[in-house]
Amino acid sequence: MIETLLSFVLTTLILSISPGPDNIFVLVQSIVNGKKYGLATVFGLMSGCIIHTTLVAFGVSTIIKENPSIFFIIKLFGALYLLYLAYKVYKSDAEITFSTSNVEKKSTIELFKTGFWMNVLNPKVTIFFLAFFPQFLFSDTISTIAQFYILGGLFILTSFIIFSSIAFLAGSISIYIRQNKKAGIYLKWMQIVVFIAIAALILV
Repeated sequence: MIETLLSFVLTTLILSISPGPDNIFVLVQSIVNGKKYGLATVFGLMSGCIIHTTLVAFGVSTIIKENPSIFFIIKLFGALYLLYLAYKVYKSDAEITFSTSNVEKKSTIELFKTGFWMNVLNPKVTIFFLAFFPQFLFSDTISTIAQFYILGGLFILTSFIIFSSIAFLAGSISIYIRQNKKAGIYLKWMQIVVFIAIAALILV
């Protein structure tokens, strides 16, 4: 149980660090407007994760109770989707690019709403949660819904720590990215290895 949860946290940690539209958005807002505005965006994004956790928790839990064979298909779909994500990362440019020009000035409330809706209205997040979370169910005695919420809480907490650190250290991070061109390559391959490893565990 503990080993499974630690693996989940470690995987979430790597995925949170890896460059994506969400953490790049937090970085840009923090550089241009200040850490308070970056943190407002982070709170919005993490609030959106609660919605996705709830959808997956109740949806998948119902499927597990009614038809375990369909749950196996979901796990298989999860493995294939993670392999697809690994392929997309492999084909993507390793260079980390972000633009701070023409960034609209918004209040913290507006940025919270922007982060929230960016997350909630992104169907890829739900698909990712559906593919990712079931692989880390860790108990035969705790209800499936409770397990999903525990995983969701760990995902949100871990992501919040990383994203908040990005907001606080935005200036230093941007300088490091500009000076170290290989940073994107390292993070790119970290993502690929994690996606393939999880998919392999499911398939094997």
